[in-house]
Amino acid sequence: MAIFRAYIAPLLIVLTFLVAMVAVSARIFLPGDMMAPAPVTETPSPETSVAPSNTSVAGPTLPAAVSILLHGPAEDAA
Repeated sequence: MAIFRAYIAPLLIVLTFLVAMVAVSARIFLPGDMMAPAPVTETPSPETSVAPSNTSVAGPTLPAAVSILLHGPAEDAA
């Protein structure tokens, strides 16, 4: 156990640090267009959604407790 604490654990920590440092510093060698951050695309807002909001997902029926959590309580037609 003393060998693990004295030699193996510190070696694993140093190796993990070195791998992370190499991965981060590899950006220096990438072409200029790949060094830039990824472009951010705008996500569609819920108002412009293609599917209507009152449709349900096809599939097996859910247990009542899960259905209430996902869809809310059922509205009474009274």
